[in-house]
Amino acid sequence: MASGRKRWNNAAEMTPQSHARLTPVPFAEWDEDTRTALLSHLRRPERYLSGSPDAPPMPVVLELFAHHVPLSESFLTFTDVMAGGQSKLDPRIRELAILRVAWRTGSGYEWNQHRRMGGDAGLTDAQLAALPEGPTSSVWSAIERAVLTAADEMIDHFAVTDETWTALASSFEPAPVFELLFVIGGYLCLATVLNSIGLRGDIFEAS
Repeated sequence: MASGRKRWNNAAEMTPQSHARLTPVPFAEWDEDTRTALLSHLRRPERYLSGSPDAPPMPVVLELFAHHVPLSESFLTFTDVMAGGQSKLDPRIRELAILRVAWRTGSGYEWNQHRRMGGDAGLTDAQLAALPEGPTSSVWSAIERAVLTAADEMIDHFAVTDETWTALASSFEPAPVFELLFVIGGYLCLATVLNSIGLRGDIFEAS
């Protein structure tokens, strides 16, 4: 089976989330410094802290990050730059790249978090459904195909080819290209860390 068309639906292929190798630190056990550091990177923290019956649980990834706050805070600051006001990349392109990384690495956690965000950023249902197929699908524009190809090349060969670089540089200024490479590399890093810890989750077909 071609690497770009891997299906990670079979939970037997991955460590179940309930058997994570590293136990999350429950929010109730965080000290004040940990709360101050990590909650500042959470969108709308008041939803989690409201105490209401329908308040969502603290994201398990933050409870994992609580094991090493200085490192985690640095990484979260890095990802905040790529998703905040300082970003130079179209959010739709960013989410397209992240979702391709999530699919290729079998990171169910990353996929499930960013599939909704991708839709909010403007990816259509047809595009979300085509992500497992990769850059060969007919739904993509030339630049979207280049972004997906860049993700695949960085995963498979650790660098983009001259052809892909030319395609990216013909559509983006240098800063967005630079940022795109860090988006792909950064979320590849996160996916492999979470997969290794055992926080995978299930990936279902994108349709």
